Amino acid sequence: MATRVTRRILSINGGSSSIRFALYRAGEPLVRTAEGKVDRIGLAGTTLTFKDLAGTPAGLQTRNCHVPGSAVEFLLDWLDKQSLISSVIAVGHRIVHGMLRSDPELISGALIEELRGIIPFDPQHLPLEIELIEAFARRYPGVPQVACFDTAFHRTMPRVATVLPIPRRYESMGVRRYGFHGLSYEFLMQELVRIGDPAATRGRVILAHLGNGASIAAIRDGRSIDTSMSFTPASGLMMGSRSGDLDPSLASFMAHREQMSTAQFQDMVHNASGLLGVSETSSDLRELLEREADDVRAAEAIELFCYQVRKWIGSFAAALGGVDTIVFAGGIGERAPSIRWRICEALAFLGVELDAGLNDGNAPVISSPNGRVRVRVIPTDEELGIARTVAHLLKLSDNNMSSR
Repeated sequence: MATRVTRRILSINGGSSSIRFALYRAGEPLVRTAEGKVDRIGLAGTTLTFKDLAGTPAGLQTRNCHVPGSAVEFLLDWLDKQSLISSVIAVGHRIVHGMLRSDPELISGALIEELRGIIPFDPQHLPLEIELIEAFARRYPGVPQVACFDTAFHRTMPRVATVLPIPRRYESMGVRRYGFHGLSYEFLMQELVRIGDPAATRGRVILAHLGNGASIAAIRDGRSIDTSMSFTPASGLMMGSRSGDLDPSLASFMAHREQMSTAQFQDMVHNASGLLGVSETSSDLRELLEREADDVRAAEAIELFCYQVRKWIGSFAAALGGVDTIVFAGGIGERAPSIRWRICEALAFLGVELDAGLNDGNAPVISSPNGRVRVRVIPTDEELGIARTVAHLLKLSDNNMSSR
């Protein structure tokens, strides 16, 4: 008699200073069974939080991980200790930069070497992502790994949206607009299709992924036509600690006035700017909202963030020739009604009108029936998107989830 054995897909979402992970029971549909996060990588007191969705309370462990490699070993040691990895039949990785790749790939030695070669394009993310891949391969050599590229979703952008206005010869070096947050945007578009929003397949959609990292994307008939992030994830609108777009001459000004090196400038725009830089206190919008009434710096940081989001939505409405649906996602987009209200109250000229009660309740649809534009709140789930991609690519289904 065949005995059903639990088989799981492990989704790994490596960021610049954290690793989110989730386990899914393979089959149709995928079922999330556990989730967790390694946070504060590179700092004292690196933490790993974990929740078994079958009912075990969330757990917390701490270790000092001053380099990415030790944080990866921290995660692997913990998975081994929990006896979770033995049921994993495939691992999916979010790879922030995929250059011109349009599809996910089974990870090979050749792909890893290619990723090493493009580290200068994304030094904030790729080193940790490569370390994760190699560490899993060393410890579990028989488990297939799949690369899911954050840039792939935007490969449909027209050339006019990808060319940067600098000397043409640099394009041959790979200097162009790539766009990021693609795994989130792909998931959001799948959700729009699932819930039956007509704009998902034949219409104009603006997606706002607003969190510590933030970007906006313009979608026409289900395909990305433009996005705010460009050559790197530091561009576009301001974020938690990233600057977003800046006057390029600022780099030379800082070098002259502050004797700032290239590395120091990069550290500033990635780690000391955005909400943190303007407020001088925090990159966490929740904390800034608590201080807003008494701290003009916090108030200005919030105002600037909302202003920039409105500008990007307006510019993409122009690129699309109007907008039918706006989707808010990400930690801020999903859980900060006052920020959504401030963003949308000045967009009435586009036909955007929110319902205050629905917005305050974080309802799935927060627009008023009187508005011409549907405004939705959809929780994004990059880990589920990764697991779906792995299951599809490796053809994992109920048919091969049992053994004798």
